Amino acid sequence: MTKPQSPLRLSLQTAAVMMLFTLVFTAVMAGTYKATQNTIAASAEAEKLQLINQILPPQSYDNKLLQDALTLGPTPELGLDQGGHIWRARKDGQPVAVVLEAVAPDGYSGKIRLVIAILADGKVSGVRITEHRETPGLGDYIDPKKDRNKQQPWIAQFSGKSASSPGAEHWKVKKDGGDFAYMTGATISPRAVVAAVARAVRYEQAQREALYARTSP
Repeated sequence: MTKPQSPLRLSLQTAAVMMLFTLVFTAVMAGTYKATQNTIAASAEAEKLQLINQILPPQSYDNKLLQDALTLGPTPELGLDQGGHIWRARKDGQPVAVVLEAVAPDGYSGKIRLVIAILADGKVSGVRITEHRETPGLGDYIDPKKDRNKQQPWIAQFSGKSASSPGAEHWKVKKDGGDFAYMTGATISPRAVVAAVARAVRYEQAQREALYARTSP
């Protein structure tokens, strides 16, 4: 008759089996992560570049834009409490544009995150919303994917604007005496975006030379 195992021995065997299982599982997960890491990173970079190319024509620059980047610390001028990034576009080594991350902290439903391309002459090339929680069917027209006007989306009116055109007093929605259109009943979202873009334009104007010259820490 087989002698029954002691509770201590049984516990040790169980612990050993669990430890072996954990080690094998960890090794498999580590191997999977390592095998897919480059693919995931490449996919994320491609998605980021696709977004940037919506606001800055890819034929306008010839450098590796995502590699010509600055990492910012907290930057209140851009609403970046936790910091962010700036990418520099160049052609034949000459400055073409910067693409800035920015945040509008005062959206109707919270923060609105955006990217803004500003040409070397200070004019806005384009703006895109990257994250928001604005009310569907009301304030979310700030996002061209949600805007029903596909021929002339609301966000397109920033193209060609600069710090001096319109002047500082006109970087507001029309309801507040400015130059920027809005939809009746949904003023808060566009007001927040216009203010954020205006701050980014002023920041770029003040820091232009340094932004193109700086190296990322």
